[in-house]
Amino acid sequence: MAKEEVSEAPKEGSEGEDAEGDKPKKKLPMKLMLIAGAAALVVVGGGGAGAFFMLKPKPEASAGKDAKKKPEKKKGKDGDKKDDKNAPVVKEGPDGVLFYTIPDVVVNMQTADGRPTFLKLKLTLEMPNQDAVDELEPNMPRLQDMFQTFLRELRPEDLSGSQGSYELRMEILRRVNLVLAPSAKANAVLIEEMLIN
Repeated sequence: MAKEEVSEAPKEGSEGEDAEGDKPKKKLPMKLMLIAGAAALVVVGGGGAGAFFMLKPKPEASAGKDAKKKPEKKKGKDGDKKDDKNAPVVKEGPDGVLFYTIPDVVVNMQTADGRPTFLKLKLTLEMPNQDAVDELEPNMPRLQDMFQTFLRELRPEDLSGSQGSYELRMEILRRVNLVLAPSAKANAVLIEEMLIN
């Protein structure tokens, strides 16, 4: 009987080894999955970086595009200013007048209920000649300041209807001419766009 017990003990030990052998086998696929996941991230990240650098325009290609654009800009004064939306634009009008489009003016208006209300204006000044335009350009900071201080005091009710637009035009014209006096004078102020939000 002792022999049977001895033979049973190794069987239990061999079963125990199989049970222990199963544990490393279960961990091995988990380790492989973690390694495979990390490798996949490296491959995807490397592919994304490679695509980024491969699709990025080459310096000489972008320089070639800029070289092509520069001659087009030199064709006229308007070409330089169309690219920058905040730059003033000067266009010739009938009878020798020049239309000077000022960069958009955006101000926060006063309201009775304290609700934020914004006014956006796109204005064009009708100037009599190039000398008046040349006088206007160095005074743009003064004009911008004038627009901000004057327009902030307006209320949305002040601009309602055609009468409100007319009074706004006349007041802006008066203030522009005060800034330009005595060397130049604007003929008119044209409101190309007026949005109140």
